[in-house]
Amino acid sequence: MDTKALPACPVETTLTLISDKWKVLILRDLMPGTKRFGELKKSLGGVSQKVLTAQLRQMEGSGLLVRTVYPEVPPRVEYTLTELGYSLKPVLDAMQSWGEAYQSLQIQNI
Repeated sequence: MDTKALPACPVETTLTLISDKWKVLILRDLMPGTKRFGELKKSLGGVSQKVLTAQLRQMEGSGLLVRTVYPEVPPRVEYTLTELGYSLKPVLDAMQSWGEAYQSLQIQNI
């Protein structure tokens, strides 16, 4: 990502990098370790191959993950978070905690 194109607000910068629903879920699924394209597609459920490919390319371009292609037949492609990608773990942990608290409140209000 071109640093000249980054917003002045740090929160907006973060949202620019991970604002898409699929990007956050890709980060979640890669936190435990490397996954192949098919594993990601299966774990994400409703994402199309086209959208997943586009999201992964954007995340690679932003430096959040690396794509490794193995010269096999058929080709094997794996995705791994970079150090920058792993640095988003506290953000995802906070989102999980907040979501659990919200779900708990909703259950109590039923």
